[in-house]
Amino acid sequence: MGSDPRSRFVEIYESAYEPILGYVLRRYPHPETAADVVAETFTIAWRRIEEVPKGDEARLWLYGVARRVLANHRRGERRHEQRTAALRERLAASPALARPPEDEMSQMGRVFRDLPDDDRELLSLVAWEKLDHGQIARMLGISRNAVRIRLYRARKRFARGLAKAGIDHPRAAALEGSSL
Repeated sequence: MGSDPRSRFVEIYESAYEPILGYVLRRYPHPETAADVVAETFTIAWRRIEEVPKGDEARLWLYGVARRVLANHRRGERRHEQRTAALRERLAASPALARPPEDEMSQMGRVFRDLPDDDRELLSLVAWEKLDHGQIARMLGISRNAVRIRLYRARKRFARGLAKAGIDHPRAAALEGSSL
């Protein structure tokens, strides 16, 4: 066995990689996750090379490490699943994601969705995120004046789209006739 830590690690890795991979795959059949667990197992071995026992005991030690890494991974997955389920519940109850009735609001939504991405983003930042021109300018890395001009044009395009769809909305009429 090599005398320096690097040589010792290489020898341990070469002799134990296949058995450790098999151990992990038999317990967790997802190849991507298994690869992550094996990589983490050997990372721990590298960091703690002085603690790794000699001979075949090294493989047994690695099995123990892999077992703990798998347990941590499973706990992490359960926490992730719980957080995801909780977020889905919150989103399902959110009025912002409720399906609009099939009336003028859904028509308005279609007009909004038909706008160019940049227009939708600007209008959303103002209406939903409640950002002012200065905040939007900082976020987009443009001047306040550029925000004013782009927002004005986006509102005009939205108003024209609403008018084409036959939506007579007081704010749309005001936008159609507004100036900078």
